[in-house]
Amino acid sequence: MRKASNAMLSLVALTVAVLAPFAQSASAATVLSIGDGDSISVLERGQKLKVRLACIDAPETAQSPFGVASRNQLKALLPLGSTVSMRVQAVDRYGRSVAELIGNKGKVNLAMVQSGQAFVYRQYLGRCDQGAYLAAERQAQAKRLGVWAVPGGITRPCDFRHWGADRRSAGAVRAAGPSSSPASSPQAAQSSGAKPSCKQIGSFAQAQELLRQGHSYLDRNGDGVACEGLR
Repeated sequence: MRKASNAMLSLVALTVAVLAPFAQSASAATVLSIGDGDSISVLERGQKLKVRLACIDAPETAQSPFGVASRNQLKALLPLGSTVSMRVQAVDRYGRSVAELIGNKGKVNLAMVQSGQAFVYRQYLGRCDQGAYLAAERQAQAKRLGVWAVPGGITRPCDFRHWGADRRSAGAVRAAGPSSSPASSPQAAQSSGAKPSCKQIGSFAQAQELLRQGHSYLDRNGDGVACEGLR
């Protein structure tokens, strides 16, 4: 009996030791401003902090009208001046605290996915409840909420940012002078009258964008999803 009690006490002590760092990372702050659907500024202990919502990726402001809708949803969940509890996971390369947030209306990050105003950020999902986030995304997609209003969802924000960088790089190359090699991008193929293949496109999100633009041949089985092999 004594051995069993000792074993139970050891298990409790181990559990407390494992959970202690997470409990200590939770802190309260005041919402100062909303940047977009996944970034805010807060005041914590007299210090202004920029916070990136963990495990989700919201539309960029330039992805109209979805970016504005996402920002408005986050603002409704976190009114300016309200108190938010932050469970900080990390600090990103921009110096922002990456955190899960809990406001007066519950779990903010998860609510953004449930409402269809943000995608699950699968590359950075390890420290969140993966099952809950993925289930919320599936439900939002089934109901065609927010970013899922179009088949397959809008262009993923991470792809949108990547393409923006590519376009800036391409602009720098054009400014430096003409290239002697022929263009091989999907955009170049379209301008020449050719039909870009899934292999040429290379991105699942871009394939969905082309499908929305009328390139129905990319949806070979007619299920509303283009180039499924690129998932």
